[in-house]
Amino acid sequence: MPHYYPYFRGKQFELITIRETASVLAESNFEPIIEPVKEPLGGLNRALRSVIEAYGNATVIVNPYHGDHSEDGVNISALLQNEFADHADVISAGILLKKDMTVDSALALYADHETEGTTFVHAGFAEGKALAEALGQSLPSTRHVFFEAHCGKLYRKHFQTSSERVLLRDGFKRRRNADQPLLEEFSDLHVTYKEEGMNGFGDFLIVGDDYTETGGPAYAVAIHLTFIDHDKDDAMFIYHFVSTTKDTPTDPAGKFAQALEKLMKRLGSGTSKLIETTAIKEFRELHSAGHYPGLGYVKKLSMKHHIETLSAYFT
Repeated sequence: MPHYYPYFRGKQFELITIRETASVLAESNFEPIIEPVKEPLGGLNRALRSVIEAYGNATVIVNPYHGDHSEDGVNISALLQNEFADHADVISAGILLKKDMTVDSALALYADHETEGTTFVHAGFAEGKALAEALGQSLPSTRHVFFEAHCGKLYRKHFQTSSERVLLRDGFKRRRNADQPLLEEFSDLHVTYKEEGMNGFGDFLIVGDDYTETGGPAYAVAIHLTFIDHDKDDAMFIYHFVSTTKDTPTDPAGKFAQALEKLMKRLGSGTSKLIETTAIKEFRELHSAGHYPGLGYVKKLSMKHHIETLSAYFT
């Protein structure tokens, strides 16, 4: 069964997405990677409980680069070791390897979390060869996730003997919502990851890798939805349904209604290629009710749709 690793920054609606799709993730053998960015860990705790209840797996970054825990991930480590010690086989620790990190600090975190089946997440780290040599006999029992933007083939070559190798590609092109085209290619990695010598693949869903604390005022509201085009070698594409009004920071509800109207029109055409996920059903209900649930909720629906679309592709 193919292995998909959606990469979440642990904001509120990302964690709710994990809770609400826990059974889909587990049944599809998909494993979320979570980088907790907010100080309170209650939402993370609930998300991980949902994963366990669904008999799924998750990886939690213990040294986040972004957000409230970027200076010190001790509370995350404590959560894993105190609350989830009995579930170390399914909730594993992830070590984020950024460019300013040393081999020694990576090994120290590895020593702290060895029992949780460690995953190394390579995101700009410069000492790949030295780390592979230092891991030595342990290398085959570790998993390695590579941010494609930071890890060329030469870098990844050092970890060829590791048990599992995952390539993480950011398919979401960040622009102002007002500048998004209606349609563009997202990724083909779900089809080609084996050609890259990988056991699995991942992405940043419809959020992208660029981290921002807040969205700021929405001059334009966009609904981002992915689909797999069977007429184009199963490549994945993304729609950006953007509000017609783009020039003021007011009336997000009205702008959402405009974007939703464009989505409904495309669905009604019969040629959208969007599959009828639970998220699409909910967009239809929001349209019928004329209800605006808030931008975070809209993003959650788009993330759920993306996960359900990939699940349908692999089943």
